[in-house]
Amino acid sequence: MPDFAYIARDLAGKSVTGSVTAASTRDAAMQLGSKSLFPISIKLDKTRQVRKTGRVSGSQMASFYGQMASLLRSGVPMLKALSVLSQQSGSSRTLRNAISEIKAKVEEGESLPDAMARYPKIFNDMAVNMTRAGSEGGFLEDALERVSGFVEQQEELKGKTLGALAYPVFVMGVGVVVVTVLLIFFVPKFEGIFQSMRAKEGLPAATELLLGISKFVQNYWWVVLGAIAGLILLLKKYLDTTEGQYRADLIKIKTPLIGGVFLNLAVARFCRVLGTLLKNGVPILRSLDISRNAAGNKILSEAVASASAEITAGQRLAKQLEKSGHFPPTVVEMISVAEESNTLDTVLVNIAENLERTTFRRLETVIRLLEPVMLLILAGLVMFVVLALMLPVLNSANTLG
Repeated sequence: MPDFAYIARDLAGKSVTGSVTAASTRDAAMQLGSKSLFPISIKLDKTRQVRKTGRVSGSQMASFYGQMASLLRSGVPMLKALSVLSQQSGSSRTLRNAISEIKAKVEEGESLPDAMARYPKIFNDMAVNMTRAGSEGGFLEDALERVSGFVEQQEELKGKTLGALAYPVFVMGVGVVVVTVLLIFFVPKFEGIFQSMRAKEGLPAATELLLGISKFVQNYWWVVLGAIAGLILLLKKYLDTTEGQYRADLIKIKTPLIGGVFLNLAVARFCRVLGTLLKNGVPILRSLDISRNAAGNKILSEAVASASAEITAGQRLAKQLEKSGHFPPTVVEMISVAEESNTLDTVLVNIAENLERTTFRRLETVIRLLEPVMLLILAGLVMFVVLALMLPVLNSANTLG
């Protein structure tokens, strides 16, 4: 529901300003009336709506959860803790504004998790539900510390993955720049030399192809850039659809060499979120609903949704995950044993840690294999340009000889 900014008067006639969350201006007026406030002006608070859509880095969120837990454990009242954290210079403005507004809602009587749930772009379902479980179960500090630890682990895994991919992406970028520079600035210098050779004895096919590509890039570079930009926009629009996301996720897990990496990382995220939620007392069906979305893969998400429906009918989780065919046999077996021994929460977290370690080692191996392949491709492209330019000269030398 949207927020409405209001100006009102209390019973003493004093002017009061603030905001209220309501379905409509009429609903907002009724809420103010129930508080003995007489509205003068009620308008949609657009600034708050913008803040709700802002994003905050994982490291800042981990710091917030950890510091909040420490303050509460030290005996600092919740409102005071929120006030302190809302004024920290190290946090982004988006997070500081959100914390300030959460504090205002808590002052009005809302629970901390309900106030956090108003900002889904900042506080995800997992964090909100773990906080709710901790708040209702009397272990809020522990729950916040676990959320902080979870976010830190996910940020570390994300950093390792991006770090491993950085060099191949750099090599690819260098290759594109080198080839583009050769086609636009280097190859055209030979055009005049090759004109006379073309008239006398013709040019090799490789040389004609290179000159044609170079001329096209020079004359129609704007078409090339426009086509690339158009394809990117169309692809982005398609990937925003449910079908596009499903197709992209299917391609990711079916791609040779790296498909297993994507699948295992998604399974690891699912297991870690599910295990963490269960450990904090969140019911199994709600935990499955949150963790399937946290997996970051539509294929896996649908498999877990089907499993969740069967669990409602009394079936075991491991058996339903096995039916999907997307979960590794060892993972299914460990979940099955954990269900029988009533240690599912702990085992799921252990599965996630093992999968992350083995998957990252596999990713490093794949990257090491890709690096020489990409260097060979780059060298091959440069060699093609050099040979295409040298062949006419060599042919002329042979003819003269």
